[in-house]
Amino acid sequence: MTPATDRAGLLARLREPRDWDLAVVGGGAVGLGVALDAAVRGFSVALVESHDYAQGTSSRATKLAHGGVRYLAQGDIHLVREALHERAAILANAPHLAQRLPFVMPGYRWWERGFYGLGLKAYDALAGARGLGSTEWLGTRRALELLPGVQPRGLWGGVRYWDGQFDDARLALALARTALARGALVVNHCPAVGLRREGGRVTGVQVRDAETGETATLRARCVVNAAGVWVDAVRAMDRDPGDDGAPPAPLVAPSQGVHLVVDRAFLPGSHALLVPKTADGRVLFAVPWLGKTVLGTTDTPRHDLAREPEPFADEVAFILGEAGRVLARAPQRADVRSIWVGLRPLVRPAGDEAEGAAGETKALSREHQVVIGRSGLVTVTGGKWTTYRAMAEDVLDRAMARGLLPRRAGGVTARLPLIGAAPGRPLGEPPGEHLYGSEAALLRTLPGADRWLWRDAETQRGGLSEAMVRFAVRHEMARGVEDVLARRCRLLFLDAAEAARQADAVAAIVAQELGREVDSAAFKALAAQYQRLP
Repeated sequence: MTPATDRAGLLARLREPRDWDLAVVGGGAVGLGVALDAAVRGFSVALVESHDYAQGTSSRATKLAHGGVRYLAQGDIHLVREALHERAAILANAPHLAQRLPFVMPGYRWWERGFYGLGLKAYDALAGARGLGSTEWLGTRRALELLPGVQPRGLWGGVRYWDGQFDDARLALALARTALARGALVVNHCPAVGLRREGGRVTGVQVRDAETGETATLRARCVVNAAGVWVDAVRAMDRDPGDDGAPPAPLVAPSQGVHLVVDRAFLPGSHALLVPKTADGRVLFAVPWLGKTVLGTTDTPRHDLAREPEPFADEVAFILGEAGRVLARAPQRADVRSIWVGLRPLVRPAGDEAEGAAGETKALSREHQVVIGRSGLVTVTGGKWTTYRAMAEDVLDRAMARGLLPRRAGGVTARLPLIGAAPGRPLGEPPGEHLYGSEAALLRTLPGADRWLWRDAETQRGGLSEAMVRFAVRHEMARGVEDVLARRCRLLFLDAAEAARQADAVAAIVAQELGREVDSAAFKALAAQYQRLP
C-alpha cells in the first residue's frame, strides 16, 4: 500500500490537539526504526526531522550492510554477531535496496591470505545459518579474475567472503513510508525547537514547519531523542526555564568518514575490495555501487557538527594513496566524480578516557547507548546503520521497563517487508526503476516515464526520468532539488557535476508538482562542494 504523503495532510495531523504515545526527534535510520517498530506494536507515534530523512549520517555510509570485519579484529564479538543477525533482516525485508555482495581481500605478503582467511572463517561462524556464502581462499590467478582492476604486482592471492550492501538513503525512505503506512506520522523539514516540560518531566516536543514557520506542540507520554550526532543539542533543551546550570556532559565524540567516488573502470566486475590494514592501520574499501566505485573510508575526529562537513586534505591523500597501492590504475584527484563526508555519532567514553577519545576515534566502540534522563527523555546514539532495527527494539524495551510506555511484545519488525520489497537487480548497476521494487509499475503511470533527464553514459541503462522526480514529490515527500538529487536519486553522490547540470530541470518539475517556485541555486552550490577536493 502506498501511504498518503500529502504535506498539508501530514501537518494537519501534527497540529491535532491529542496525546501521542511516542514522539521521536530525528529522521535518520534509528529514529525511523523506532517509529516503525512502535507503530507496528500499536503505539501512536509522531516523528519530526529537521531537514530531510537520512540527510545526515544515514545517507553517507559506505553502503555496506555488514557485520564489521574490522570490529571482529578489535574483539567486539557482541557487536559483530548482532550486526550479522541484523544484516540478514535488512536483506530479507528490502531485497530491492539491499543485497549480498562478494568481497575479495587481496594478499601482498605471503602470510596474509592464510591469516585473514582464518579470521573470515570466524566471521562465517558468527553468522551461522544467516551467512551469505562461505569464505574461500583464492590463488593469484583466481583473485585477478575476480578483481580485474587490482594491482597484480606482488599479489599472493586472496580471500573471498560475503557481506551485504544497500542504498542507505532509499532504505531510510522506505522505513519512513512503511511507518506512515502502519499509522505513524512522519514529517520532514520540521525541526524540534524545544521540549515541553511539566513538573520536571518531558511531556512533548515543540516543532516548527521549516517552510512556513508555523509552530505546534506534540504532547507525548514518551519522547525519544534520536538525532544522531546532534543528540547533545536536543539534550541541552531538557532544562526548566531559568535553569542556568551546566548542560549535561556530551554523549557523542564525532568521527568523520570521507568517501571518494570514481568511475567503475577503476574496479570493473561485481566484487568489492577490502584492505584490512592500511599503512596507518585503517581499513580501505573499494565498493561497486550504482554504476560507480566508492573508495573509503576515513575515521577522523571532528569537533564541529556541520551539516555538510568538508574533508581534510590528509583524508583525501590517504584514500587516493592507499587506493593507488592496490589498484592497477591509481585514481588521481581529477578522476573523483564526487566526494562526500559523514559524521558518525560515536559514544564518548566516560571519565578520564574521554580526553583521549578526541584523538583516536577509530578505537571507540560502535556499540550504541540508550540513556534515560531524570526527566524521562530517552536518548539513543552510537551504533551502526546495520543494527538500526536492534537499536530501535532496545529503545522501546528500555522505555517500557522505565514505565514510559505500556509493555508490548517485540520482534515485530524482524520479518516485516518494507514498501517496495521485491527481488531486485544488483546494486552495482546504475540507479533506475529497479530501485523502486514493486512500485516500479506505479512509477511508470506518472507523466514522463520515458523522458530521461539523465542516463548513465557508459551503459545507457537506468538514470533519472521525469517520472522519478514526480514520484519523489508525490509519494516520497521530496520538497526541493536536493531532496531529489541527493537522496531519492543518488546522482549528487555519484557525479556531482552531472547533478549540478540537472538541477534546473529538476527544479522546474518539482515546482510544477508543488505549485510554487523552487530554487536550484543552493543545490548548485552544494554540488560544487561535492566536487571540491582540498
